[in-house]
Amino acid sequence: MKRTLAFFSSLRLAILLLILLTAASVLGTLIPQGRSFEEYTARFGGFTSLVLHLQLNRLYHSTWFLVLLGLFALNIVVCTLTRLGPKVRRARSPRIEVEPKSLAALKIRDCVKLKIPAAGAKSELQKILADAGYRTRETTRGGRIHILARKRVFGLFGSDSVHVGLLIIIAGGLVSGLSGFREGLTLVKGQEGPVPRSEFRLRLDDFTTEYYAGGGVKAWKSTLTVLEKTGPVLSKTIEVNHPLSYKGVSFFQASYGWDWDKTSIEIWARKKNDPAYLKKLTVRVGERRDLEDGERTALSVTKFFPDFVLGAGNEPQTRSNEPNNPAALIEGYRGEKFFSGWVFANYPDFSQTHGTADSGLTFELKRFDAEPVSVIELVYDPGAILIWIGCALVMAGLGLAFYWPTWEIRAILEETQGQADLVAAGSATKSRDRFAAEFARLGAALRRNR
Repeated sequence: MKRTLAFFSSLRLAILLLILLTAASVLGTLIPQGRSFEEYTARFGGFTSLVLHLQLNRLYHSTWFLVLLGLFALNIVVCTLTRLGPKVRRARSPRIEVEPKSLAALKIRDCVKLKIPAAGAKSELQKILADAGYRTRETTRGGRIHILARKRVFGLFGSDSVHVGLLIIIAGGLVSGLSGFREGLTLVKGQEGPVPRSEFRLRLDDFTTEYYAGGGVKAWKSTLTVLEKTGPVLSKTIEVNHPLSYKGVSFFQASYGWDWDKTSIEIWARKKNDPAYLKKLTVRVGERRDLEDGERTALSVTKFFPDFVLGAGNEPQTRSNEPNNPAALIEGYRGEKFFSGWVFANYPDFSQTHGTADSGLTFELKRFDAEPVSVIELVYDPGAILIWIGCALVMAGLGLAFYWPTWEIRAILEETQGQADLVAAGSATKSRDRFAAEFARLGAALRRNR
């Protein structure tokens, strides 16, 4: 049992666990969390399965990370409990009586011979110590007066406050990790969206983008309304770093985008043998329109990618949600489909169609309009209050440990032929040089009054 307690309370174990937790946190920072399989495949390629198998995509919720946290918490608990009892006894019921040889073993010590009886010397010493902020206790045994003087006793518990604060922070992290969530919600103007694990909903009433004079984005602003079953209960315009909070859920302005599934696209059609023919056709994705070319040709746009790229197996896909390389897949019909092909806004020369027969037409992608969307980040962090309390205790403990050290002075008075012999020694948990200087000042004050 003693070996088990010694192992779980050891400093080596604490350092090892801190190193492992720090390394894991670095991995969690370098590896994006909670992304799609496609994003991990694009970033890690053949190592994607390893990332998912080790749960590095949700590292802070992974089993092995929680086990490390549990071991670290156990280490702190055992370490605190094994040391807290003796500290409490030392603070509440300290041993006052000591042997002179115990004082002689301390580095900070002094001997003074006073030309007054021991009772008077005791009163004088207690007054000097009280003026310096010390609280004294005394006992008499075998003709000796034993005096214990201490100040800043709470400094003994600085490390314990840090330990308790760390435990509360870990508990807060576990509560947030197991009960909280951080999700994105993409809304267009007027659209409602559900809030996870809640009975209320969120509606986007308006979304605007403000620009600087040079054209750069200055701010995104979303006007949100919280909807309960009875109707709207709260509205607020949010922007970056100015969220809306309701029932513990915070709504942050994360980013913006476009609803590319409902893009309105302008296609220009020309006849190869008739330079005068130009048809400007506006069509939405999934819609079919007549070209009015005398051939009863109908045109439809079946797909639109804002950032066209060829992926695995030469399959077309979009690389991002930004309109960096807009492309539309068009199809032509004369009764049945007889041609299809991609047209590119930035590279019209690459636009070409293929089919069972030559359509006699060329196409250009001239313009595209999509409704802007607001990306709202929903954050529910029930452990946040625990983390703040834990941080406060850690800071208080560090302050006690480094700026409120316990100083202790022990003295033994004996009377010989009406005169008192004083032997005194002191110890300090921190700031030993300052304590030694104060100990010397107290000794000098006592000598002046003898």
